[in-house]
Amino acid sequence: MGLSRLGVVVLSGVLVTAVSACSVLGGDDGPTAADAAEQLAAALSEHSLGDVPLVDEGARSAFDELVAPLDEVPVAVEVVDVVAVEEEGRADATLAWRWDVAADAPWAYETSVALTQGGDGSTWAVDWAPDDLAPDLAEGDTLGLRTLIPARGDITGADGAVLVTERPVLRYGLDKTKVDGPQVARSARRIARILDLDVASYVSRAEAMGAAAFVEAVVLREDDARSVSPTISDVPGALALSDTLPLAPTREFAAALLGRVGPATAEIVEASDGAVVAGDEVGLSGLQARYDEQLRGAPGTAVVVRGADDELRTLFEAPAADGADLATTLDPALQVKAEQALATLGDGAPAAALVAIRPSDGAILASANGAGAAGADLAATGQYAPGSTFKVVSSLALLRSGMRTDDVVSCPATTVVDGRSFKNYDDYPSTALGDITLTQAIAQSCNTALIGNADRLADGDLAAAAAALGLGTDHDLGFPVYFGQVPPPETETGAAADMIGQGTVLASPFAMATVAASVAAGRAVLPVLLPAHEVEQVAPEVPLTGEEAGMLRGLMRAVVTTGSGRFLQDVPGEIGAKTGTAEYGTPDASGSLPTHAWMIATRGDLAVAVFVGTGVSGSQTAGPVLEAFLR
Repeated sequence: MGLSRLGVVVLSGVLVTAVSACSVLGGDDGPTAADAAEQLAAALSEHSLGDVPLVDEGARSAFDELVAPLDEVPVAVEVVDVVAVEEEGRADATLAWRWDVAADAPWAYETSVALTQGGDGSTWAVDWAPDDLAPDLAEGDTLGLRTLIPARGDITGADGAVLVTERPVLRYGLDKTKVDGPQVARSARRIARILDLDVASYVSRAEAMGAAAFVEAVVLREDDARSVSPTISDVPGALALSDTLPLAPTREFAAALLGRVGPATAEIVEASDGAVVAGDEVGLSGLQARYDEQLRGAPGTAVVVRGADDELRTLFEAPAADGADLATTLDPALQVKAEQALATLGDGAPAAALVAIRPSDGAILASANGAGAAGADLAATGQYAPGSTFKVVSSLALLRSGMRTDDVVSCPATTVVDGRSFKNYDDYPSTALGDITLTQAIAQSCNTALIGNADRLADGDLAAAAAALGLGTDHDLGFPVYFGQVPPPETETGAAADMIGQGTVLASPFAMATVAASVAAGRAVLPVLLPAHEVEQVAPEVPLTGEEAGMLRGLMRAVVTTGSGRFLQDVPGEIGAKTGTAEYGTPDASGSLPTHAWMIATRGDLAVAVFVGTGVSGSQTAGPVLEAFLR
């Protein structure tokens, strides 16, 4: 029948023919087709057919099963209009559906549902069919939601070089669908031994997981996977799945700074307010964790249908929003050189770090930690006495007190302050004792000469000099950084110890690289790792002057030409440096304290700091690392 016939009634708030409404859509006291349609829309908005009368009651359970995968998706269903065909005792209701599949991407469409009037004209029943739920659905179809995973953003370095991106890995583990009973433990035990894992822990996990689980043992880069014994393929149920993960070029490459990506922990899921669900890959440490939301992007959702023929088709898709790249200033070549230089310390080396900064713009070019750091980012956050590298700061304070670089100072073998004896380092050259210039005192690193002039400084002078060189003033650089501290000394001996970078003075390798960079630049350098992260620099109360910077550069140059850094003389370029050794911990059986080894240097538009947790001295332990990096 065509809808142009005079016997058709349209109920949409626009046109109603009253006579036909009474005879076709219900009596004066009974429900109308419009009432039935509204009842249906209300029930559908609750993911159900509710108590709506159905032509076929079997459709109610079929609907519940079909719509179940969408139970968590809010839906609103409204009646658009109801069209009745008098002579056939039926009506067609047009429903408008809106599923909030994604916050800004609703799935909206219309369907037409057939209504049939009861024989006595007092009731209406819904003749429900699958395509009443959504267009193109048919008997035997099943619905589902598929999460569309966004591409994680890369972390880039200098000139846009890609540092972290998706790289191939192999996930080794046990496929429990291939084994059962006692064989689960036997296979898990063999897999753990081949992969050098804790056997008891892996076996326990394998036994606890479901019968269809893949019990992941370890994830290896493709190159690392080559070392896995081929006998693993002989283990029943052993499986290696190809996958990708956001990885740096090597396992060591700025690992502590960049961080890693892995399955979300329960704590991350709980704190995400629904943004992260179990099984999501998220940043777990370093920059990957701090900028996870930017890098991760937002997942999409697809409403899919699997037909009776097992063919999968998509009804609706809210696309994923890929993550955005995170730009850094790291120079890939220098970062690799830094890690190679630290590797020269050998196996079993103590904690060590190297930081390189470009003085002209503060760009952090390398931030590396040795194997002894055990995964911690000591380069940026370590807190150590900087030893004699701090004499660059002490020299600036003395210069500001009126001293000149050619002024004569006394450098005795030992000196006593308030009952405490201070001495020079063990290999201090005897030829540099006695009356020497300030330049010689810094070049040879004479402790007693600086301590003997501590009384020239007023309270706060040392801290002000440190601030002028970028040390001790905190800034939010977009990642964790320790800028160091120079608190007021509480005693005379404390003031003496501070002059030589001991006492209560602390710094990170990052902070001491900033000091070297500030000397080279002639101003307090604000280091930059993340160019997009805006930082307002806290200006020092007494800024570094060009004349002061020139004198400090001369002192550091003298360390190389005549002092404790002479081993750098044949390294290309004009290098300025300062060695440092700082006592820490408790004395050994001979009464000697262990020492941190430091060295800072500048060459052209490059400033470097090297720290080794335990060493003989700055020149003997940190020096070779610095030299390897500069060469």
